[in-house]
Amino acid sequence: MSANPIAARHKGFNRAEIVDQNFTEFLQLWNGNVRAKPRDNDPILPGSALDARGFRELLESQLISRHLDLMARVLRVQNKVFYTIGSSGHEGNAMVARLTRHTDPAFLHYRSGGFMAERFRKLPGMDPVMDSAMSFAASKADPASGGRHKVWGSKPLWVLPQTSTIASHLPKALGTAVAIEQARRIGHRLPIPDDSIAICSFGDASSNHATAQTAFNAASWTAYQKLPAPVLFVCEDNGIGISVKTPSGWVANNFQHRPDLDYFFADGLDLAEGYAQVQRAVDHCRNTRRPTFLHLKTTRIMGHAGTDFEIEWRSIEELVAVEASDPLLRSAAIALESGLYTKDELLALNDTFRKRCFAAAEEADRSPKLERLDDVMAPLAPYTPAKVKAEAERADYNDKRIAVFGGEEKLPEKQPPRHLAIQINQALHDVMAKYPETLLFGEDVAQKGGVYTVTKGLQKAFKGSRVFNTLLDETVILGLAQGYANMGMLPIPEIQYLAYFHNACDQIRGEAASLQFFSNNQYRNPLVMRIAALGYQRGFGGHFHNDNSITALRDIPGLVVGCPSRGDDAATMLRTMMALAKVDGRVCAYLEPIALYMTKDLYEAGDGQWQFAYPEPGEAMTLGEGRVYDDKANDLVIFTFGNGVPMALRSARTIEKELGWKTRVVDLRWLAPLNDAFIAAQAKNAKRILVLDEGRKSAGVGEGVITAIVEAGYGSTPLERVVGADTYTPLAGAAFLVLPGDTEVVAAAKKLAVRK
Repeated sequence: MSANPIAARHKGFNRAEIVDQNFTEFLQLWNGNVRAKPRDNDPILPGSALDARGFRELLESQLISRHLDLMARVLRVQNKVFYTIGSSGHEGNAMVARLTRHTDPAFLHYRSGGFMAERFRKLPGMDPVMDSAMSFAASKADPASGGRHKVWGSKPLWVLPQTSTIASHLPKALGTAVAIEQARRIGHRLPIPDDSIAICSFGDASSNHATAQTAFNAASWTAYQKLPAPVLFVCEDNGIGISVKTPSGWVANNFQHRPDLDYFFADGLDLAEGYAQVQRAVDHCRNTRRPTFLHLKTTRIMGHAGTDFEIEWRSIEELVAVEASDPLLRSAAIALESGLYTKDELLALNDTFRKRCFAAAEEADRSPKLERLDDVMAPLAPYTPAKVKAEAERADYNDKRIAVFGGEEKLPEKQPPRHLAIQINQALHDVMAKYPETLLFGEDVAQKGGVYTVTKGLQKAFKGSRVFNTLLDETVILGLAQGYANMGMLPIPEIQYLAYFHNACDQIRGEAASLQFFSNNQYRNPLVMRIAALGYQRGFGGHFHNDNSITALRDIPGLVVGCPSRGDDAATMLRTMMALAKVDGRVCAYLEPIALYMTKDLYEAGDGQWQFAYPEPGEAMTLGEGRVYDDKANDLVIFTFGNGVPMALRSARTIEKELGWKTRVVDLRWLAPLNDAFIAAQAKNAKRILVLDEGRKSAGVGEGVITAIVEAGYGSTPLERVVGADTYTPLAGAAFLVLPGDTEVVAAAKKLAVRK
């Protein structure tokens, strides 16, 4: 086929139409030699590892993928399809699907149409065309996401739905691979075969992303320590990221010689040639249990998406050269040369899949769509209060508790009142005894017991297979957590300081908290993330150890955020968070106020009034339940949390002395979701309201509290807010200039006293 007619067609024509015409013309003009038609078990071409039957099925998967792309480009302009990031040029990834199992968890690149079409063969009665069409049309009947997003996903095929965030799925893919092996060490029964591998595909441009690099580094770090990590990283190299070209040879040079990341190359444009190459990589990963990098050569036949008009920024000559590398043209040549198909048979097959994809799209367009907000949000944050309460209060593991704590007389509820750090430690021992599938990990949590000794003794009690240190990388820590959760475990990852969470926020925002939403609650990754948080540290300050920004957490849809201010609350809150994770698959953030870890006294040195008895087994805290101090007082009501609670109680004494007011202190305890009804009930009979928020003025918890008060109709009640400044926290004594304190609380009350 000459270049001139192709070039001429590019001006003023839809690229999808051109690509489709190229295939038809290639078949019509082909005049090569034809071999004797092979039997099913014969190599498709001499020397190929791929037999004729396998080639036929892979070709069909390629055609399904291609015509889904073409259909999407055509019907998008009619508002019948809502996604046009296609797989054209990447159809060779079908080989990866064929050579792996449907029980190998797959975390896929958005150009994985060929992979999905081929994996659908693994189970009978499934239709990749209709399922994909429903997803393209945002239909409620979409079996992957229920119409919430176009994602490649399938519960029975172990394809966990991914959003399009660049490379953000690599850490949890690695985490899943590590979890497959970890299960054996802790005696946990996996939901998949023990020799499964995790598959993770991505583009060449995405391989440069920090999130991808951290996954590669952690994989190598794991293998360096001789720990199994059977993850197959599949880099689908098409040489371009939207419009930015990858330098020639970059992927190979960057990955070919990385220690402990085993590199394989495969030609994804040629099924006959590439099949054996892919097979070597898959077999290596499964047999050695080592992280494996498969560099799969692909191309991008059309623009990045339907809105990307390449003709505006790429030359005709370049576009023609790209189209000439179309893997479907090579597959057509193999089909004809091998004698497996005639031209007419291939043309008919091509037309069959075109009609099938368009027919499915029209049917999907007529199917019901999401039309109610409740339906959209239904899988985001499932909550079954009665079941969570029963699980949180379940106390049928007393023998395990006695063994863990070293005797019945040493049980924590039999000990004197203790401060926050000790009771968090006791609560962690407790829940790890209750849930044998629980793992606790992070930086310095094992032998050292954490930088504040909060995890002291846990590794001794539960051994290194359940309590262990990770490398210093929050993204990997949260990726591991998701991997363990995917495999049915209950992870408790620790982020050493709140400031460090922001380095890895997308692992919770874009990945962990979104999985139930984008999978229509078919997949879940329950976890309880512990974070040493907030300000007021003395002697060890500065921004990175006194971060008071909770906004990044509260803004994440579906995330539960709790912050205990005292030890007994810490225990009952942790029990409930573990139950939320266990029962409803929820992702929880457990904020531990560092400055209160060792606090024993409330009003004066030695009074011991901020130490509390450990709650008996069976006691738990309901999600959203606050704590109220002096519930009859209504001259002033102070809403607060964390460090603000003892601060408010101290201030209440001074306010009573100086103003004669009785003050009620309301500890919110749960910061997301805020319990608006509870807040309104506490504001209802208040003569005055003070909102004490140790966070920053802008976008803090206090804004949500005030909004709840105003929306409940109590906006006319005199109100003041005491809050931190919009600044980073400085070192030493200067820190207390930017954080609210007792003096500011009393001063705000006096302002209310003179307000008319």
